[in-house]
Amino acid sequence: MAHGLAQILPPEHLTVIVNTGDDFWHYGLRICPDLDTVMYTLSGLVDKTNGWGVGGDTTTTLAALTRYGEQPWFRLGDQDMATHLLRSEGLRRGESLTQVMARLTKNLGIAHPVLPMTDAEVPTMIDTVEYGELEFQVYFVKHRWQPTVKGVRYANIEQATVTAEVREAIEAADMVLFAPSNPWLSVAPILNVPGMRSLLLARDIPRVAVSPIVGGQAIKGPAAKIMAELGYDDISARTVAAFYADVINGFVYDARDADLRLEVSLGGVRTVTFDTVMTTEAHRARLATEILEWVEKEWVGVT
Repeated sequence: MAHGLAQILPPEHLTVIVNTGDDFWHYGLRICPDLDTVMYTLSGLVDKTNGWGVGGDTTTTLAALTRYGEQPWFRLGDQDMATHLLRSEGLRRGESLTQVMARLTKNLGIAHPVLPMTDAEVPTMIDTVEYGELEFQVYFVKHRWQPTVKGVRYANIEQATVTAEVREAIEAADMVLFAPSNPWLSVAPILNVPGMRSLLLARDIPRVAVSPIVGGQAIKGPAAKIMAELGYDDISARTVAAFYADVINGFVYDARDADLRLEVSLGGVRTVTFDTVMTTEAHRARLATEILEWVEKEWVGVT
């Protein structure tokens, strides 16, 4: 979604605020998977087959680790490692994560601001039936999101604060768009930063979410699986809309789910259906354009 918006909006009209609940320390390096995926995508470096990491990257360092008896479960490419080394060095000498990301994105030629949701370390923890509580990446990568989820905890979130950069971006925004990411794993960490919800609700602007559930299935990842394991009977865009109920006034869901008729059940929330499955760069730009045009029509003069 961010890539589609970046294709059609100039830097002064788009700021990307990114989940950092997935971040963790690994081999002494601070790894920020969501931030890095956004950075690599906007810079054109991303591995387009995987959707993450650097295209054409090698894994010589990982292979060397195995010679020392290690069993690396998190894939770190050699070029990707440079990102983690520079970020970790910056953090150790006192820079904030926001400052480090500003430097990295600038050096990759990215003009659109890419902001971490907070500078605090706030790991998302997954409570599982099989292994108890796991760090997010252990659940998601090492165990390939197969364990049964009992609950999700946003550790240390009460100590986090909204950064000045995030606050400034939201206070200046004409609209806020929640990308079709996993609500519980990728969006809830952002919304649970103290002060974030009140900051959003203070703005009388379009606050629009895009559903990641299409036809009862997640576009990618474990969203539908987690919904079922957490006890949701209705694995659909309707449940996603309910998740966002206290912060949105607009909702986008897939045309294949038009029979849900959410325009009736969601009351005061404005709704629209589009083809929301983005398989190419052109699809991303198309969906971004359709959403912005719809917002312009529904909230006249916004964009």
